[in-house]
Amino acid sequence: MEPGPDLVHLCLDPVVREEILMATDGTTGKGDRPHRRTHVQGVDYERVGADYLRQRELRRGAAGWLLLAGLGVAYVISGDFAGWNFGLAEGGWGGLLIATVLMATMYTCMVFGLAELATAIPVAGAGYGFARRALGPFGGFATGTAILIEYAIAPAAIAVFIGGYVEALGLFGLTSGWPVYLVCYAVFVGIHLWGVGEALKVMFAITAVAVVALVAFVVGMVPRVEFGKLLDIAPTDAFGASAFLPFGVAGVLAALVYGIWFFLAVEGVPLAAEEARDPARDMPRGILGAMAVLLVFAGLMLVIAPGAAGSSAIQDSDNPLPLAVRTAFGGDTWLAQFVNYVGLAGLVASFFSIIYAYSRMLFALSRAGYLPRRLSVTGRRKTPYLALIVPAGIGFALAAATGNGALLINIAVFGATVSYVLMMVSHIVLRVREPQLPRPYRTPGGVVTTGVALVLAAAAVVATFVVDPLAAAITAGIFVVALAYFWFFSRHRLVANAPEEEFAAIARAEAELAGD
Repeated sequence: MEPGPDLVHLCLDPVVREEILMATDGTTGKGDRPHRRTHVQGVDYERVGADYLRQRELRRGAAGWLLLAGLGVAYVISGDFAGWNFGLAEGGWGGLLIATVLMATMYTCMVFGLAELATAIPVAGAGYGFARRALGPFGGFATGTAILIEYAIAPAAIAVFIGGYVEALGLFGLTSGWPVYLVCYAVFVGIHLWGVGEALKVMFAITAVAVVALVAFVVGMVPRVEFGKLLDIAPTDAFGASAFLPFGVAGVLAALVYGIWFFLAVEGVPLAAEEARDPARDMPRGILGAMAVLLVFAGLMLVIAPGAAGSSAIQDSDNPLPLAVRTAFGGDTWLAQFVNYVGLAGLVASFFSIIYAYSRMLFALSRAGYLPRRLSVTGRRKTPYLALIVPAGIGFALAAATGNGALLINIAVFGATVSYVLMMVSHIVLRVREPQLPRPYRTPGGVVTTGVALVLAAAAVVATFVVDPLAAAITAGIFVVALAYFWFFSRHRLVANAPEEEFAAIARAEAELAGD
């Protein structure tokens, strides 16, 4: 049988993978057989038995394209309720508008590229798997680490924001603090342990409630919009300052981070590739559908909230949408109360969904041996229970220790932007180096599209240093520790027949056959 797309997709099945390995190395395939080690690309691989992979299986066919699109919206929707408005304080409405357009362009170009990569390499590791094939083990691990930082830290920040909402609403007389954070993690990690299909359906329902709140906000506030209110922040003496750009040209760069909040984490949809019914069909429809919804809501929030209340009124608020309603109507209303209470669902939706994302990335890195292998074991319901629980414990500790949501989310943003650079480089490298790689979906515009995303992602990395050097330094420190672990320990203990590694191995085999 000639290597090609059929062989690639067969390699996602652990039993077939084992049969392929038996055919190539002559071993028995029993769980207790001797494991062979090979040295490739500066790392050491071990071929494990079929039992290893059977203990690390996800539930296949649990998600169609609609659930995947809902997952993509759920990742991000909290950013419509809070966070983006801080960009008004950094760049004014004009600066945030330009920053949002630039970041919307970056994300749109990026998801086109990711849709292609997710159909060509449909594995739970997503960005790590893409970069592993394009950039080698070190590049793959660096990308996976950046994504894991984003997804492990973001829920801690959102837990802090949920605590703030609970306190502001006076729910049960609670104040923001560790008991609220603990309940958040315990409840929603517990639902994920129940099973992926059930978790995705619950997530979809919560997201739908949050979308209803955004629609109600838009319908209720449109009559109150006055475009003069968008530009009510007084210009400073900064270079290039004007009514449109009150903080000058530098304000645009500072606002980039907050333009990201409208879209941050939509790139996580490909993490569900191994649980999708038909990755080749469902992945592009899911991620592109989610992006379309997010673009619409980003535009509406950016115009309607400051247009009805004034940019200056909401620029520093932790709860900008209810404040915008109260300001526009001159007092409390049923709409303000509705958006306030249901806005909590938006935060919960993102918190809940990003837990899913970090567990799948940790699962993939662990299954391949980059991180301790025990973390990728799945239980009876095919959920990676330690990959859910361990980051939850770390996130809870960070939320309880710092109580600083802004710092935590900026750490997550820095990790995200680094991963975007590496994933777009991976798309370009694979297009140039492997033009014959089967691609059920192809990016419109090819490398030009992902090249645009790459340039804008690099600018976003720079912007994180401008906005929060401390967050950037903390993220860099986490990277150093992770890469040291890889260099001195895990690169000598990688798993050859993990799916992400096998895609790379097949690519090498095909290249050798072509050379012969």
